[in-house]
Amino acid sequence: MMKSMTGYGKTTCTFGHKNISIELRSVNSKQLDLNVRMPMLYKEKELEIRNEISRQVERGKVDFCLTVEQSKPDRPIQVNQQLVKDYFNQIKNIAGDLEIPISENILLAALRLPETLKSEQNTLSDEESKVLLDCLKEALTAFNNFRVQEGKALENDISKRVVGIEELLQDLSSFEQARIDRIKERLQKSLNEFIPAGSIDNNRFEQEIIYFLEKLDITEEKVRLKNHCVYFLKTMQSEASSGRKLGFIAQEMGREINTLGSKANDADIQKHVIMMKDELEKIKEQLLNVL
Repeated sequence: MMKSMTGYGKTTCTFGHKNISIELRSVNSKQLDLNVRMPMLYKEKELEIRNEISRQVERGKVDFCLTVEQSKPDRPIQVNQQLVKDYFNQIKNIAGDLEIPISENILLAALRLPETLKSEQNTLSDEESKVLLDCLKEALTAFNNFRVQEGKALENDISKRVVGIEELLQDLSSFEQARIDRIKERLQKSLNEFIPAGSIDNNRFEQEIIYFLEKLDITEEKVRLKNHCVYFLKTMQSEASSGRKLGFIAQEMGREINTLGSKANDADIQKHVIMMKDELEKIKEQLLNVL
């Protein structure tokens, strides 16, 4: 079963007056690149969250975001009066130096400065920790389901392209005999131009033709490329992550296609080789996003 490295999952859980939301997004990456954002209260659970994500996600550039909304605070918010007064006096002094009129807006500005509001920091209870981890598991389930869905779309597209390469490979057989005849005709014509008639040993000529055609024979490349295509399709059906393995098989397919092109010595075969290369490049682009 093929999975995409593109994933998305979001879920929201409730604990007391809190709505805890977890959102996961990912794109392709060679390794697991995890970026975690969460309130300070939940930082003590970051390592446990990272371990759970690493266990289920495997690879990809992943953004994890935990947000909390409260219908009412657990502890009353207090104004840090001394700090506000210090801010206000400093602003008033600066305004006086600059001969700027003082208004009530100065107090509003002071209240917006850092640490003017304070509340008692809660500790994370065992009950809330359990709700948080359950919420994470739900988000990861939705995230992995998204990856599976995207993987099916990738699998359908890649399968069609591999089958397309197999069909192009099969078509090569119709050009091979005509290619041999053209090569023999071209060589015979060249000999007739430079060697007097009647002085050519036809048996030796046939031996040289056979030797020359053996160098241009593409049977082995066709068999290997066919086997690579079959193995590629089989690997896609495996349960384990197969993105890297499929990439290696695609490289081997590319080698055989390139060898076919170098041995082709025929315009029709070269056209088919170019079409196979085009399909393979599209496969490689898609494989960059396969887990």
